[in-house]
Amino acid sequence: MKIRYSILLIFFLALSSFKSEKRITVFTIGDSTMANKSLNGDNQERGWAQMLPGFFTEDIVVDNHAKNGRSSKSFIDEGLWDEVLKRIKPGDYLFIQFGHNDEKPKADRHTEPGGSFDKNLERFVKEARDKGAIPVLFNSIVRRHFASGDTLTLTDNYRGKDNTVLNIAGGDTLIDTHGKYLDSPRNVAKKMGVAFIDMNKLTHDFVEKMGNEESKKLFMWIPEGKYVFAPQGKKDNTHLNIYGARKLAALAARAIEEKVPALGKYIRYYDFVVAKDGSGDFFTVQDAIDAVPDFSKNRRITILVKKGVYDEKLVIPASKINISMIGEEGTVITHDDYASKKNIFGEEMSTSGSSTCYIYAPDFYAENITFRNGAGRVGQAVACFVSGDRAHFKNCRFIGNQDTLYNYGKDSRQYYENCYVEGTVDFIFGKSTALFMNCTIKSLSNGYVTAPATEKGNKYGYVFINCDLTSSDGVDNVFLSRPWRPYAQAVYIKCNMGSHISPLGWNNWNKKEAEETVFYAEYKCVGKGAETSKRASFGRQLNSDKEYSPEKVLAGEDNWNPLKK
Repeated sequence: MKIRYSILLIFFLALSSFKSEKRITVFTIGDSTMANKSLNGDNQERGWAQMLPGFFTEDIVVDNHAKNGRSSKSFIDEGLWDEVLKRIKPGDYLFIQFGHNDEKPKADRHTEPGGSFDKNLERFVKEARDKGAIPVLFNSIVRRHFASGDTLTLTDNYRGKDNTVLNIAGGDTLIDTHGKYLDSPRNVAKKMGVAFIDMNKLTHDFVEKMGNEESKKLFMWIPEGKYVFAPQGKKDNTHLNIYGARKLAALAARAIEEKVPALGKYIRYYDFVVAKDGSGDFFTVQDAIDAVPDFSKNRRITILVKKGVYDEKLVIPASKINISMIGEEGTVITHDDYASKKNIFGEEMSTSGSSTCYIYAPDFYAENITFRNGAGRVGQAVACFVSGDRAHFKNCRFIGNQDTLYNYGKDSRQYYENCYVEGTVDFIFGKSTALFMNCTIKSLSNGYVTAPATEKGNKYGYVFINCDLTSSDGVDNVFLSRPWRPYAQAVYIKCNMGSHISPLGWNNWNKKEAEETVFYAEYKCVGKGAETSKRASFGRQLNSDKEYSPEKVLAGEDNWNPLKK
């Protein structure tokens, strides 16, 4: 099974790489405060540019070349700049942030502000421009060094404004340690007419407002015995942890919107980011869901799930309301449970227990997510189980075989917009009111598209509007529906039905009595499968579709309308 997941991941990443050729690349060069960090040993350290991809749309690719310990001098001397320069193309951006290591007295790193430091920055700007790129200069982020009034102690080797050596004791005032190295990027930017972002001021104000104790949450203050990478713990006032890097990347993103508006239009903000490459708050989707406050009624929580295959069994409990989960192209949530599979107690999981994803919370929104059950043709194996009310899916894919999409909640209203659902038998089934608009419904074998269990008295069950019903090669006998429960409802309006649809259209599941209670209907459908002359007698043709607008189907008692902006 893992091999199949790996193949799927390679496919999605290859597709994304192909499409990225037309995207704008933001190259970043700088030091360890900006660099990508190893994920080994549950390492919590991150550079702020490592987290920057979570603030851009997929039109932007962030290619981070910042390296630990590098100054503007060593970055050039070691050939790192030449490697970046080879890759830059017209229309790309170059973000430049040095200073931390230029301050150090080591001969292989040290530069002088107003002299060699400025010259190196000018070189980066000029040579990037010669390649048709747009450079942006940043100065260094603040170090977390507080003092009480004017009290200073001399133990840390940092330099102040007058270039004297300082060591800052704990206190309430955040003290600058970069001195004149903060001015060089500003001066070069003014001289050469490029955008400048004062990251030092942004981070200084942010850290100082948090205060001496609270600001430790941003930096690598690691307790003893918690992580493999630092068993003895750590107290580091320069380098950022995951939380801190995300917060500082957000400061940078807001500044980019203001200072570089042509690039700023691609900025997006999410409360949480999930990424397998360490550029997010979490590695798993479940961890992001667990972090959402319970019953957050006053705001919608947004979660970006970056491209990748996430093999996990996801549960969104009823208390995690108002979540929007947005995927990048190639975002797949998958698992391989199935109904007859044994759980840890040796009992069969059952159909309900087989699902990859469970959605119990109301007001859930998902976009560009693939929900997949990879168990294969082993009987019932649910990809997505939806119980919560007012669920909205846009551009999502539901992949499986038998019982792919379980519309479970009897009082749940669900809207599927431009989605894709595939399966074999009863692959859309349940009690809910569910409307599918402009969706593709693909039958992988002969069988049944829907198996409604609509409650008696409900006005609506399944409604398909402007959907394409397609099939795999060789499939030639698929029914539109069969009644799981006696009051099953399924209506197809202006759908394009392939030749795989049975001329009978509807199946009674060997329940003759259900023919008297079901509501199965069509309106102005087209395609070879829409021929009505041989339809089962208990199906009907509507004279009008006026009662089947999304506003009416999904209204309920609160007039929910997912199309209303």
